[in-house]
Amino acid sequence: MRFTNICIVAAALTLAACATQPPVTYDLVIANGRVMDPESNLDDIRHVGIRGGKIETVSATPLAGTRIIDAANHVVAPGFIDLHEHGQQEESYRMMVRDGVTSAFELEVGTGDVATWYQAREGGQIVNYGVSIGHIPARMKVLGDPGTGLLPAGIGGSGTATDAQMAAMEVILREGLAQGAVAMGFGSAYTPGAPISEIERMFRVAGAGGVSAHIHMRGGAGGLRETIAAAKSAGAPLHIVHVNSSAGDELDGFLAQIKAARDAGQDVTTEAYPYGAGMTEIQSALFDDYASWPDDRFALHQLVSSGERLTRVSFAKARQAGGTVIIHGRSEQQTRAAIVSPLSIIASDGFIEHGRGHPRTSGTFAKVLGRYVREEKAVPLMDALRRMTIEPARRLEKRTPAMSAKGRIRVGADADLAIFNPATVIDRATYEDASIPSAGIPYVIVGGQAVVDGGEVTTARPGRAVRAPIAGHP
Repeated sequence: MRFTNICIVAAALTLAACATQPPVTYDLVIANGRVMDPESNLDDIRHVGIRGGKIETVSATPLAGTRIIDAANHVVAPGFIDLHEHGQQEESYRMMVRDGVTSAFELEVGTGDVATWYQAREGGQIVNYGVSIGHIPARMKVLGDPGTGLLPAGIGGSGTATDAQMAAMEVILREGLAQGAVAMGFGSAYTPGAPISEIERMFRVAGAGGVSAHIHMRGGAGGLRETIAAAKSAGAPLHIVHVNSSAGDELDGFLAQIKAARDAGQDVTTEAYPYGAGMTEIQSALFDDYASWPDDRFALHQLVSSGERLTRVSFAKARQAGGTVIIHGRSEQQTRAAIVSPLSIIASDGFIEHGRGHPRTSGTFAKVLGRYVREEKAVPLMDALRRMTIEPARRLEKRTPAMSAKGRIRVGADADLAIFNPATVIDRATYEDASIPSAGIPYVIVGGQAVVDGGEVTTARPGRAVRAPIAGHP
């Protein structure tokens, strides 16, 4: 793959030769690539002309531009849209963008202060970014939880809220929607003190605001039934996060329930990541019963800070100290089934800090493309791209009109593109070292600018806030 700058006068280029070049008409041209657009089902060699951060043409004939990237033997796809990315800071952005991600959203946990969250990222990031208003942080604030991380570490998770406290949560959620949150986040698995009646009450705020509710739900198949029923009663669009980790051995039944709800006309979607282990904060309510575990269960848990597998004694010490833990245990068959399902949007649930984290931050999209599309031929390439691009865009665009210009390759769309080699794309990060970037994605374009150039992250920071309309503003 190469790039060409047209008509740069140099010793080896005469003025006469330069005069024969076609006029420069585009800021950037992606030439000779296999353009794949899941919205239109276009799959052919095309030349993409970009100007002012937008796609201006998708041409069957060559184009002239200030810069030309030769994408021969590569796929040119819409940039990948990650609906579940906790790592909303530079270090995580640098990893995910080399995995082809051009827009990353924190929608499961979200934030309790939407305005401040966006303000902290003003001035441009590597990728586009957006956030939900979260029931978890609202509950933590109202109940006075002592946790300092993403998740409750005490009463915010386990406490029972009074009617007045639930009303205070509703105020926070409505304010977040008024400030432009793109969704509403929930984690009933992390808030066992919140009965389904509280979740449904908050779903009603989402329904009234026309915003999707993204939930890490609890309770297995029964929990899924009551969550779907609560969303239906509340009139809230529902998104079940990481169906693979929430379902476990019940995956087939989970997917059947979601399909049945969709077939009945309910707005329900889900997502999955292509790894057999999860990761969460060790002080979360998921582990409140750890004292009752059999000894061999502790070895399924790997401390992120050191990479060590835990014992009963070391788990107790780590829980006291805090931090994150990787949870092993799902089979490859379970992982594969979730990824193969056409219902599953691809989303990473990623986070990396100080070089430590889960490989899904760095390799989710490349792993799907390399392992499940190319090597196993378990998923058609166009279908995988559909679930990485247009489907996540559609999940958000009713609430957030800016998303109608993402996830597509067509005239007028945002010039957010992932350019990858289908013969070599693969994840390389491991549970021991999550900081190894994916291979086979040499160019990533955000807003018409190369943020990955020849496989390296550039200094360009064209990523902008993706935000729903703000109350009181046009």
